Amino acid sequence: MDELVDRIAAKVGVDRAVAEKSVGIIFDFLSKEGPSEKVHALLDQLPGANAAMAAARSNDAGMFGSMGGIMGVGSRLMAAGLGMGEIQGVTRELIAYAREKAGDDAVNSIVEAVPGLSQFI
Repeated sequence: MDELVDRIAAKVGVDRAVAEKSVGIIFDFLSKEGPSEKVHALLDQLPGANAAMAAARSNDAGMFGSMGGIMGVGSRLMAAGLGMGEIQGVTRELIAYAREKAGDDAVNSIVEAVPGLSQFI
């Protein structure tokens, strides 16, 4: 995950700790909102993704547990320190990285299955 986190920090211009937390939050969102088999197959191809997701879950301590979907992940990302433009930048970089590692088809099938996600990439 270091490669992805460093890439996000550099390209989006956010603090490395914020980038790291954001990656975990987005992976957690995908695991809850996306097609389970496809998301787990993707996460398995990205070393450190499951650990980042687990860290994001434990750090939130239920703050936004009742809020799901795009609104919930947006709230979590804003609480992590991102503005709307940065949320879009982080999401674009994460999806581009995932496409590089797992392929367009695998990632596109997830993006298409998650309501509202395509507006951020």
